[in-house]
Amino acid sequence: MDKTYYDPKDLRKFGKITEWSEELGTKFFDYYGSVFEEGELTAREKSLIALAVSHAVQCPYCIDAYTSDSLKRGVTKEQMMEAIHVAGAIKGGATLVHGVQMMNKVNKLEM
Repeated sequence: MDKTYYDPKDLRKFGKITEWSEELGTKFFDYYGSVFEEGELTAREKSLIALAVSHAVQCPYCIDAYTSDSLKRGVTKEQMMEAIHVAGAIKGGATLVHGVQMMNKVNKLEM
């Protein structure tokens, strides 16, 4: 197997970030835990959102974690794929809408 930068075993080491910055690491994990508590959104909904965002920001560790978490929370593979398509559409749209900036610049330079 080829060695890559991404090692799935590193996900289990995430909590170790507090070792080199205990105060900030603890604050992050307190915040992170609070975000994923039940609120206006269910834990299931938050897991599905996290899975879609994980793909948009291209975090392989998050994709692994929230694929597993979503499955544990009863999200179907079809729902997961649909959420990923939503993320892809938004990311693609965000790229394309920035084309307006390019068009504005071209129009300004052509004056």
